[in-house]
Amino acid sequence: MAISTAFGYSCRPYISLRCPLRLCLHQVRLSCAAAMETIDEAENQRNSERIGGDGQKASQWKKLNSADLGIRSSMIPRPTRAVLNGLKRKGFEVYLVGGCVRDLILRKTPKDFDIITSAELKEVMRTFSRCEIIGKRFPICHVHIGDNIVEVSSFSTCGRNSRRDFSLVFEKPVGCNEKDYIRWRNCLKRDFTINGLMFDPYAKLIYDYIGGVEDIRKAKVRTIIPASFSLTEDCARILRAIRIGARLQFRFAKDTALSVKKLTSSILRLDRGRLLMEMNYMLAYGSAESSLRLLWRFGLLEILLPIQAAYFVDSGFRRRDKRSNMLLSIFSSLDKCLAPDRPCHSSLWVALLVFHRALFDHPSDPSVVAAFCLAVNNGGDLSEASDIAKRITRRHDTNFVELLEPQDLDFDSLVAEVKHLAALVQDTLANMTDEYSVSRAMAQYPKAPYSDIVFIPLALYLKVCKIFECVRAGKERGFVPKQGSKIHHELLALGSLQEVRHVFARVVFDALYPIDLKQ
Repeated sequence: MAISTAFGYSCRPYISLRCPLRLCLHQVRLSCAAAMETIDEAENQRNSERIGGDGQKASQWKKLNSADLGIRSSMIPRPTRAVLNGLKRKGFEVYLVGGCVRDLILRKTPKDFDIITSAELKEVMRTFSRCEIIGKRFPICHVHIGDNIVEVSSFSTCGRNSRRDFSLVFEKPVGCNEKDYIRWRNCLKRDFTINGLMFDPYAKLIYDYIGGVEDIRKAKVRTIIPASFSLTEDCARILRAIRIGARLQFRFAKDTALSVKKLTSSILRLDRGRLLMEMNYMLAYGSAESSLRLLWRFGLLEILLPIQAAYFVDSGFRRRDKRSNMLLSIFSSLDKCLAPDRPCHSSLWVALLVFHRALFDHPSDPSVVAAFCLAVNNGGDLSEASDIAKRITRRHDTNFVELLEPQDLDFDSLVAEVKHLAALVQDTLANMTDEYSVSRAMAQYPKAPYSDIVFIPLALYLKVCKIFECVRAGKERGFVPKQGSKIHHELLALGSLQEVRHVFARVVFDALYPIDLKQ
């Protein structure tokens, strides 16, 4: 068995652009409705082409009142405010930057809050007692506030480590002060326009230099520089685009979509730990179903999860298919249990992928599936699980090819079938972490780039084994059943075996017996 030993989440070309840009900042006061509109061209003296895709005219520089966009200080978590206040008291400029600003505008819960400051990282270290600098190529500070970690980057560090030589490309815009120029340059180094916003919580201003607010209004994912350059410069942006589009239900700008399709094979340059991290962001934070759909649509699923891509092929699922299937139903059920601030451990979504594939290869009676899930949840008590499963009268979803017609199995036959399913699940897990098995699945896609990627590290493989082990080995000694049905999200994120088993059973049950299924 060839299992990836890369460090995984389960444990958390230079492009020269020739066109000079001349933009001028206009300070405006906008009402809530007008805050989402572009400044009237009559008020603007200078226009230039947008750096980003599709060759559109650039949105003018804007300072937007954060209150007009519905952002309040109370929306910033206490640990983040503590870091902002600590740096501000020292006289440094501080801003929230990136996806958290976008999510605040959209009234969504940010996954995390990133801070950028005029302070040097060493000055940040001196400001907070529990703080360390991490990263060599792109160093940032991790500031510990209680049990929370707040990431802080520095304008100066970002400027020194940029892969784009802005001194050869951009001229300082006429009429704009030095602070605007520094903010603007930093925003231009980011991936997508909707992530290129800065928020000053003290001045209550959002700085939008690249049309990010307009693209939020249009629900569009667009790269800041031309997509072919941006995605070549950093191929991880391809997966980030999928993740953002899936989570926000945003469309891709035309050139961004074309470049994602064209450059899919470039993600093979990423190390396996990074691939696992990106997959975890997609599947563990409440947007797994839409992520799987987009990965399939853009030809990325056959590279990352070829065994699941083979399932889509075998079931006749088209690239833009709007129908569902059992795999998507399972992950839709998972999404209902999670949120950006309430993720699951990676072992849960790996276990769901494995279980589904085993069931697709060997369809089973609905009562067998129900008893299997109950046994996972109760620590391997097959007698209790089978007894409850035989008394289920609720109708299952008959659209799934993974389920056989109910056969009214006797008790002993039901127990035997559950044990057989457990053995199949273990074999499937071994196949999904074996490079030869993965490469055989890829043989179904002769036009796809060759891939035998196994990004599941040994520690994660063993953790998933532990989830199902009780069904084969029998009732665990000293097992304490979970009390109540409420999910303990902190334990789930940490990978608590009891909590992961509980949510696994709940997710599969909800897909098997949908609440809204017509009787």
